[in-house]
Amino acid sequence: MIDALYSAQILTLAANMPGAGRLAAPHGSAEKVSKLCGSRVRVDVILDESGRVADFAQDVQACALGQASAAVLGAHLTGADLEEVEKARADLRAMLKDGAKSPTGRFSDLAMLEPVKAYPARHASTMLAFEAAAEAVRLAGIRTRTAGAA
Repeated sequence: MIDALYSAQILTLAANMPGAGRLAAPHGSAEKVSKLCGSRVRVDVILDESGRVADFAQDVQACALGQASAAVLGAHLTGADLEEVEKARADLRAMLKDGAKSPTGRFSDLAMLEPVKAYPARHASTMLAFEAAAEAVRLAGIRTRTAGAA
């Protein structure tokens, strides 16, 4: 079972993470840390005028599963709006914790993380990137709406 958890596909994703780094002037940033294992993910985003992610960066210090999840996020975050990111986060959580079907749509690649559901101790690190991204996009939306009103 552990072989399915650390499949070649997951390890390849973990090694090739899009958007690694930080943005100089993000509209929104969020950091999430797993209390269980110490994994940490910070996501920076810039939104376009319609509230979709125009640019992003992520600083990921996590296990292979957290890195793989961040790689899926990084491959598909540009162009997403808050609703899509929050849905992906909720769908990933439901897949891991409730045995729900794999996420569909923009973030359907999260299906490869389905074996993680059998390892509850790994759920938090697998969720970090999507938790941070949802908060960063939400904060960026607040900031850009506030700046536009001024």
